[in-house]
Amino acid sequence: MDADGYAVTFTAPRAVEVRREPRPSPGPGEVLVETLLSAISPGSEMLVYRGLAPVGAVDATIAALGGSFGFPIRYGYAAVGRIAAVAPDVDSAWLGRLVFAFNPHQTHFAAPIDALHPLPEGVAPEAAVFLPNMETAVSFVMDGRPVIGERVAVVGQGIVGLLTTALLAEMLPAALVALDAYPLRRDWARRLGATAALTPAELNAARAILPDGADLTYELSGNPQALNLAIDLTGDFGRVVIGSWYGRRPVEVDLGGRFHRAQLQLIGSQVSHLAPGWRGRWTKARRLDVAWAMLRRHRPERLITHRLPLRRAAEAYRLLDEQPEEAMQIVFEY
Repeated sequence: MDADGYAVTFTAPRAVEVRREPRPSPGPGEVLVETLLSAISPGSEMLVYRGLAPVGAVDATIAALGGSFGFPIRYGYAAVGRIAAVAPDVDSAWLGRLVFAFNPHQTHFAAPIDALHPLPEGVAPEAAVFLPNMETAVSFVMDGRPVIGERVAVVGQGIVGLLTTALLAEMLPAALVALDAYPLRRDWARRLGATAALTPAELNAARAILPDGADLTYELSGNPQALNLAIDLTGDFGRVVIGSWYGRRPVEVDLGGRFHRAQLQLIGSQVSHLAPGWRGRWTKARRLDVAWAMLRRHRPERLITHRLPLRRAAEAYRLLDEQPEEAMQIVFEY
């Protein structure tokens, strides 16, 4: 067995290396995880890959992502592995268990036992790597507070957009319109419950399905220009949930047109925290339990388009960058 491990490192804009590193030993309260699968999160990881992530801390709520954006950097947060060793103060019953971790792409890592999430019964590793995206989709739906019979639009049908569409379809909307430029994503949106799946250029068709505009619109494309489209699709007194992370790209929002009199609500939504309105009864742990249940229900592993070994990481990111119409979800196999 190779005594060393390997990790994906972003070294410069559009430059990725798989670097050899010493295999860690678990410290007090820790275990050693041997990774089986990890999933690229296209939205946030492509910002890092392209050098567009903002200056500042990565995510203070995820210990494995400590530090700040800047090259070189390890980034990623969707790993499933098997516990291969435990520290002396950790129960040996953990050995061999399958766990999920919000951890970058690397063959082995040491982590505190309370930072790991055992895979529930009925959730395969291929589904479990979608946990962050599903939790994000659950958070978006909660923050939008859809009501049965509303007319809803979702701009952007990447992985999070598709999962959000799938959850919204269960809320029994009167209409659910998905918008995306790529045929493969539109096809999946229909399969997951969208009333219609259109290109962003098909605004007249969208408006015909959404008389008087959408009651609720989600902007999940990651494209700064799409925010004005989302506002345009939303009817007077409607709600726009902004789930996109635009990084350092500027966003020009037209607030001088109908927005001023339409009294739209712009709602920022981000999964790291619960919105204030939910904190009385909900916790992040309760929301995560819902996400696990939705993984069992919706089987997102169907959305995997590419499986690549870790050594081909540079190829994987290049594929997402240059051929997004083909690469929907890439998973690294270890």
